[in-house]
Amino acid sequence: MKYRTLGRTGVQVSTLALGAMNFGAIGRTTQEEAIAIVDAALDAGINVIDTADMYGQGESEEMVGRAISGRREGLILATKANMPMGEELNHQGSSRRWLTMELDNSLRRLGVDHVDLYQIHRWDPTTSDEETLSALTDLQRAGKIRYFGSSTFPAYRIVQAQWAASERHLSRYVTEQPSYSILQRGIETHVLPVTQEYGLGVLAWSPLASGWLSGAIREGREIATSRSGLMPARFDTTIPVNRAKMEAVEQLAGVADQAGLTMIQLALGFVTAHPGVTSAIIGPRTLQHLHSQTAAADTVLSSDILDAIDAIVAPGTDLAPDEKVDTPPSLLDPSLRRR
Repeated sequence: MKYRTLGRTGVQVSTLALGAMNFGAIGRTTQEEAIAIVDAALDAGINVIDTADMYGQGESEEMVGRAISGRREGLILATKANMPMGEELNHQGSSRRWLTMELDNSLRRLGVDHVDLYQIHRWDPTTSDEETLSALTDLQRAGKIRYFGSSTFPAYRIVQAQWAASERHLSRYVTEQPSYSILQRGIETHVLPVTQEYGLGVLAWSPLASGWLSGAIREGREIATSRSGLMPARFDTTIPVNRAKMEAVEQLAGVADQAGLTMIQLALGFVTAHPGVTSAIIGPRTLQHLHSQTAAADTVLSSDILDAIDAIVAPGTDLAPDEKVDTPPSLLDPSLRRR
């Protein structure tokens, strides 16, 4: 396992991080399996576990808490808040009221007295940067969080938050967690240049593109991944963007075969090759999945392989732009357009 500095924090983190979204109902990973996955990940040298309150409405955090019992020391524990938790109107967002309340809930579910990284799951257009950053700064000073970061923020919101922190003399986001894979390279255009400019650590989620780059999805095979049941439209090959993804996958499989690599090694090696990326978050549902992904920990792609990937999916290109989750609200809600 390789390690890199998380932004400018001085904290050393593994280039592969364990994502726990699949723990519980979402991925049907049982508590026993979760413990085995966490144990094997830590034994392989992974020292970052990333979860969120909304994964299974707290179930993932509870399962992670049980899995890390007795192994907290040396572990970089990250969770997130902002997404709706139940039906209560104010049990969501990035307000001081909710973050203060929900962090205590997360700590209780995880069975710890602090988290190392607390992340705002999505940008909240209804809450000011000053409100959120001042709450996070106070939680940091209280010792409940060591650092805080953003997740899937548009580049301009990352810049705005950095400015607000400086202007108001508040602590700042030190990490960003964007979606990044060979098939979704849009963040290379704006987000990664910004995170590099401000020295943010980058924890990339979905490096296997929801399973498209796992090796299991190929032309002529039935697509039967856990994600295909949850998001069928993203795997319907009659849809043009999915046809484009399938064509790219077939070409990438040829590159991997020629290089003597698995598709997983090619995909994870690509993400961690970018100088602006700190870690790639893997989200195994089974121990077998974990082993196939940690096998990519030491993968280094040559310039020739990276050039071949660029020829298939051009730098800065999203093959499925509609799948992006950092689109400004004004482009999603007609009532906000030109009004």
